[in-house]
Amino acid sequence: MKRSMNPALILRVWNDTRGQDLIEYALMAGFVAVAAGAIMPSVSNSISSIFSKVGSTLHAANGS
Repeated sequence: MKRSMNPALILRVWNDTRGQDLIEYALMAGFVAVAAGAIMPSVSNSISSIFSKVGSTLHAANGS
């Protein structure tokens, strides 16, 4: 069964920018971590470990 989308709802969702700041800050933190790993190779192992821990925590929280 195909549901039609309300055009007003689509416009409201499209213009909603409440979560945009959080995503931008997360991307910036990721870019800084990657740049730090490229500049300081000795730090790259600890950065990789942190991202692995965050990934496994998110995977466990997802329930998968």
